[in-house]
Amino acid sequence: MTRPFMSVMLLAVLVTSPFVNASYPEPSVYPTGWQLDFQSKLPQRISVRVPGQDVPQAFWYMTYTVTNNGGEEQTFLPFFEMLTEDGQVLRSDNNISHVVFDAIKGREKNTFLEPANKVSGRILIGEENAKEGVAIWREPSAELGRFSIFVGNLSGENVILQKQGDEYVKVAKGEELLGKDIKDLLVLRKTLQLNFFIRGDEVYPGEDEVNEDAQVWVMR
Repeated sequence: MTRPFMSVMLLAVLVTSPFVNASYPEPSVYPTGWQLDFQSKLPQRISVRVPGQDVPQAFWYMTYTVTNNGGEEQTFLPFFEMLTEDGQVLRSDNNISHVVFDAIKGREKNTFLEPANKVSGRILIGEENAKEGVAIWREPSAELGRFSIFVGNLSGENVILQKQGDEYVKVAKGEELLGKDIKDLLVLRKTLQLNFFIRGDEVYPGEDEVNEDAQVWVMR
C-alpha cells in the first residue's frame, strides 16, 4: 500500500471517529473470542440497465463465503464499506436494484449466491452451513486506482474507549462501565481490511485487472 493511500485511509477513519490523540488500538495476534472464516474473490465491475434508466449503470461487486468453524452458532450481519483513493467511504448494498443482483448471479453461475438480506442471520457450525453472498456498490469513480474494502461483524473482539478530555483511553469491560454516559464511550470492533489496486486504471477505466494487496485486521 502506498504512503499517500495510507494517509487517506487514516484520515477517513479519523474523520468518522473522535478517537484522535491516543495510540490507536490493534487487534490481538490471536482471536480472543468467536470469529467467522471469510473468503472472497477479487472485486469485479459490471454494467447493468436498471429500471428507470435509459443507459446501463456501472457497479462493483465482491462475492464471498462466510463459514462458522467455531464451537457455537453465531449471527452474521453483513457489513461492507469501500474506501476509495480520494477518501470516499461507501456502504455496500445501499438501495441496489434486485436486477443488479440477478445479473451478477447470472454471470457468476452460482446457484447458492444470495443477496445481503438473505445472508444475514444465524450461521450454524460447519462448512456445509457456509453462506455465499455478494457485496455491491455503485461505481464511485471511473478510475478507482487503489481502494480498500472493510468487512465487519466477522469477530466478537472489540475495544471500549472512554473520552477523557480531548483523548479516548481504553477501559475495562464490565462493572467499570456502569454509570458511564454512553456518549463518552466509543466501541472499536475487529474488522478485516482488504486492499486492492488497478494498474493503468487511469488509461482504461473499468477494463484493467484488479490486483490484491496485503489484507490486515484492524480495529474500526
